[in-house]
Amino acid sequence: MVEIKVVNKGHHPLPQYATEQSAGMDLRANLDNPIILQPMERRLIPTGIYIALPEGYEAQVRPRSGLALKKGITVLNAPGTIDADYRGEVGVVLINLSQEAFTVNDGERIAQLIFARYEQGCLIPVEALDETERGAGGYGHTGVK
Repeated sequence: MVEIKVVNKGHHPLPQYATEQSAGMDLRANLDNPIILQPMERRLIPTGIYIALPEGYEAQVRPRSGLALKKGITVLNAPGTIDADYRGEVGVVLINLSQEAFTVNDGERIAQLIFARYEQGCLIPVEALDETERGAGGYGHTGVK
């Protein structure tokens, strides 16, 4: 388990895992007043949470499946990446993909926060890439089997 330093400037408890084997911690909206998201509207929702990640880690902000299925509410830039050197408030870009207005209430669980290791790459310019069976075949190139 990786240790993450956190400052909670919100008025809700720290994010928690819902179950022992949950991958993501629930992020809650930290609002003074409810926010109404109209159909196809997007807004940055504050959480009141500030984190300091260790080098080599990122935090991913992902949608909650229940909100997506039941209400059409999702995270627009899913997964949103929080870099290890970012020290601002964790915000969640929500979008309403439904046909009805949706009210985001203070304390509502709006997204999940997942911590992941990563490695930076070093790009090496070359004249050509090695050949593979797939080659340049892109989206859907293998067809339906």
